[in-house]
Amino acid sequence: MSTPPPETVTEDRLLNGRVRLLQPRDGYRAAIDPVLLAAAVPARPGERILDLGCGVGAAALCLLARCPEITVDGLELQDVLAGLGRRNAVLNGVEGRFAVHCGDAAVPPAGLGDFDHVLTNPPFFEEGSGTSAANASRALAHAEGNLDLAGWIKAAVKMLRPKGRLTLIHRAERLGDILAALRGRGVGDIVILPLWPKAERAAGRVIVSARKGVRSPLRLLPGLVLHGEGGEFTAQADAILRSGAALDPPAGPADKK
Repeated sequence: MSTPPPETVTEDRLLNGRVRLLQPRDGYRAAIDPVLLAAAVPARPGERILDLGCGVGAAALCLLARCPEITVDGLELQDVLAGLGRRNAVLNGVEGRFAVHCGDAAVPPAGLGDFDHVLTNPPFFEEGSGTSAANASRALAHAEGNLDLAGWIKAAVKMLRPKGRLTLIHRAERLGDILAALRGRGVGDIVILPLWPKAERAAGRVIVSARKGVRSPLRLLPGLVLHGEGGEFTAQADAILRSGAALDPPAGPADKK
């Protein structure tokens, strides 16, 4: 495991200080996306969760802060980020409930599977599209590599148990690609939650979830407005981002056990 020099790492806080996060000073750095992603996972006590492409563990740690009676495995390709994820588990006192594995989603380590939930923030950009980030770690986190978005979603669904739920966050403009990737994967109860930067603005992000082995119809939810006219967080967004509130969609027929 590669250990980055101390001067290349910062310690930051999420959920109003409840989550301590070591992350690279340069490279991929967690913003609000992993916090929103964690808030959208309807985890129950005793369930097993996979954070696919977990980075340094931001989403997993936010989920554990809200749902302490679950266990989370993280899978991360970059050795340095996986190492920081393990350190973050210790820093937050959840090393017994959050295990980080270094490996490729295309060929996951043996034994990873049959999860109740998979949450993921897949790379946003198609390979070769846009301008590559100057930092190699950031570029690897942002751009598709040996797995495109469809392959990433296929890998995530494969690691779910029957009736398990996939939850992902992505750019709104790639919603069509996400729905196409879910088609034919044996999933249903697809739920789409738009994230609006401000009222009457186009959605910048979407949270999409789907359940393996069910046939309930797709649901399009009203969505969440993140900022008021003055740039401040709305009350609902503030409750999620600072207080760790859940962003669970209304339960559909497939969620009733």
